[in-house]
Amino acid sequence: MEEKTFQRIKELTELQGTSGFEQNVRTYMAEHMAPLVDKIEYDGLGGVFGIRENKDAKAPKIMVAAHMDEVGFMLVRINDNGLFNVQPLGGWNPYVVSAQRFTLQTAKGNYPVISSSVPPHLLRGSNGQGNVQVADILFDAGFSSKEEAESFGVRPGDTIVPDVETIYTANRKNIISKAWDNRYGNVMVLEALEALQNTELKHTLIAGSDVQEEVGLRGAKGAVHKFQPDLFFAVDCSPADDIHTKNGTYGHLGEGTLIRVFDPGMIMLKNMRDFILDTAETNHIPYQYYVSKGGTDATAAHTSNNGVPSTVIGVPGRYIHTHQTMFSIADFEAARELLIKLLESLNQSTVNTIIYGK
Repeated sequence: MEEKTFQRIKELTELQGTSGFEQNVRTYMAEHMAPLVDKIEYDGLGGVFGIRENKDAKAPKIMVAAHMDEVGFMLVRINDNGLFNVQPLGGWNPYVVSAQRFTLQTAKGNYPVISSSVPPHLLRGSNGQGNVQVADILFDAGFSSKEEAESFGVRPGDTIVPDVETIYTANRKNIISKAWDNRYGNVMVLEALEALQNTELKHTLIAGSDVQEEVGLRGAKGAVHKFQPDLFFAVDCSPADDIHTKNGTYGHLGEGTLIRVFDPGMIMLKNMRDFILDTAETNHIPYQYYVSKGGTDATAAHTSNNGVPSTVIGVPGRYIHTHQTMFSIADFEAARELLIKLLESLNQSTVNTIIYGK
């Protein structure tokens, strides 16, 4: 991997921004997209998109969208002893929340905070922690009272976001970070815009990042309504299921980009599938089929407006929605190549074939 790309991944994954509080990522994306597009536009919820206009006003509009938000927490109550109760923002396995380092973001500044756990010494003679719920886990910034916490500007509605450094694995085939779901997509948007900056496209390209995907695919709906695309490509990370067996599971590190043919909210149109498979195979891009139990922004997009043919250009990540995700550099590079080749080849004829079959 080129050092420039790794640094882009490191910068974006180490930024902190959970659902509804994506401003750090939005600022980064706007700044880095601006030299690569004709203009920057925002939707009403805070999504940011770069527009590459086509000289033909009737050219099809192609939308590529990541989401900026990572899973985190909202502080909902300051207890008398200075510890906090939280509301999860996005899906968390409660058994991975305890004893981790976070950043508490307040109007007066950002403070270190850790999630509580029960030492094994205090569990002796009991049945263990039992059925842990996120509501049972307190967050501790070291304040001795509610009044002290408030004096530092802490208020309900503040957010708590994982604090993690992005690093290579020893063999340099993989990267470990937080928030690859979905800073992956943001990296993809920038890499594609950069690769295509001197390429004359046969469509208007709308590429950028929306908000609040982790809490119900919210941001994509407004963005799709605003920009009215003919086709929609979500770029998102999906959970890998390969640590025990690859037999009958989906999402295997190192085996290529994901072709998501089905999830509970989206069935990829046959002609869209055929177009993607033909592009991947023609360009010798490794891919793997993927079936998911959860949705992406493509779920929201494809039933928006009058119906928008949508799909996901994805990669698998181990242990997503935690502090630490491991992902394959080869998978990322395959996905990037596929997205670039798709955008290079899309024109009115291919769009008509995908939508109408002719």
